[in-house]
Amino acid sequence: MAPRTDFPPVRACLFDMDGLLLDTEDIYTLCVNELLRKHKKEKAPLPWSIKAQLQGRPGPAALDIFHNWAELPISREQYKEEYYALQAQKFKHTTALPGVKELLQKLGSTRYWDLKKDDEWPAPKPHRVHIALATSSHEANFRMKTNHIQELFSVFETHRRVLGDDPRIPEGRGKPLPDIYLIALKTINDSLPEGEEPITPEECLVFEDSIPGVEAGRRAGMRVIWCPHPMLKQEVDKTNGAKLVLAGLLNQAQIEKEKAEKKKAQAGLTNGTVEANTDGTADMEKTTEGVTDKTANTENDKPGEIDDGWAEYLPSLLCFPYERYGIQIPDAVVNEEPSMVETAKIDEGEVLQAVQTEVADN
Repeated sequence: MAPRTDFPPVRACLFDMDGLLLDTEDIYTLCVNELLRKHKKEKAPLPWSIKAQLQGRPGPAALDIFHNWAELPISREQYKEEYYALQAQKFKHTTALPGVKELLQKLGSTRYWDLKKDDEWPAPKPHRVHIALATSSHEANFRMKTNHIQELFSVFETHRRVLGDDPRIPEGRGKPLPDIYLIALKTINDSLPEGEEPITPEECLVFEDSIPGVEAGRRAGMRVIWCPHPMLKQEVDKTNGAKLVLAGLLNQAQIEKEKAEKKKAQAGLTNGTVEANTDGTADMEKTTEGVTDKTANTENDKPGEIDDGWAEYLPSLLCFPYERYGIQIPDAVVNEEPSMVETAKIDEGEVLQAVQTEVADN
């Protein structure tokens, strides 16, 4: 099909974290391989054909896939205990991947356009790009990975961070389903300046490294940047599957099966907790705490089509093509202006206060 080219400018960027912003995917692999060598040497090292299925998914779903493959001679409880102990040691040393710091800084600097009056610019006035985080990492893991690099994450306002254990994500609706990205968009729309029009899914750009994550973004009706680990790209290229990944089609059969099973289970519920509609689908609006009907309806989360123009592969986040997405970055000198320095202090102070509160609660 002919790729679409008439997209509106991007007004929101939604980011995955593991393997996209941080080098944690290699750390996960180190931890898994250490346990495989300890408990089942013949399975080590973890092949990328399996790792590709684990990336981006919520922890329980990823563990199910891993254990069904590994068939370890230890209980899942023992595996998790040893696995999380290794993570606690290694996550203290996470670092940003190439291009991440510059990309986040430049996107964050677009708040400059909000600080200027409309009559100071010729029409159309450049627009701010709002930013949110959408990661399958649970809160405890998120802290382990980021406490030593809080400045990097200060661009993500605390109320615009959606983590894997966020109660607004219905059970069983993690990536590759779209809920986490739709909720992340809602956090932005709920906190837009007065008078700013709500952002639509097609005005969003999702940044992902994993195959399930790309599919989640596509099913959310958003444009997607796929920036995978080089070994994942190599694995996908063995079957010429890159176009399927970008369309969000590589996991389609599995997702449709899961949806069919979910419909069947929901149709049989009679206790009133989740009511089934006449077509057998659940009324997700009752389980997503205010997410609009458009974002909550399970029938709207369709993947894309091959070569439809909604997704792009990038080998890294270095030298990101902002203009291609209608994003205008102000000159670096504006970051020294008093108004920019003050708003940066406020953002960083909010993040620091939130982290201090979390530590105190524990």
